[in-house]
Amino acid sequence: MALVLSLYSASYAQPKNQFPKSTTMDLSKITNQTVKQAIEALQSGDKAWYDFFSDKVVMTDDGNKMDFKSFFAKALGKEKFLTIDKVENDGKDIYGNFQAGQWGTFKVFFKFHQNAEGKFDRLDIGQATY
Repeated sequence: MALVLSLYSASYAQPKNQFPKSTTMDLSKITNQTVKQAIEALQSGDKAWYDFFSDKVVMTDDGNKMDFKSFFAKALGKEKFLTIDKVENDGKDIYGNFQAGQWGTFKVFFKFHQNAEGKFDRLDIGQATY
């Protein structure tokens, strides 16, 4: 009987950390392929994120001008979208729930501005209300 009970309980025991550390988020709503690839890099903390931007990229955070490279040196690999809720402006404006490290989780927008060469020369981010 003890053997049957131990086999029974072993078959129903749940392993610790059974859920994957990260899940792949559905980015299919993003219709601009360059934005989609940039968000994929952001999501995975890949430094290829920087390759999507011009050398003189302008960035604002809630309307305040920020240094793009300095900002993402701290954020890349630690901050990411949890959901993509809305996409506008030909796939260049992304709205969603965002995990912002020490700042918590809240709704944000990322507005990408693409130059003639296909690089982003401006990125406006901030808290969103929708």
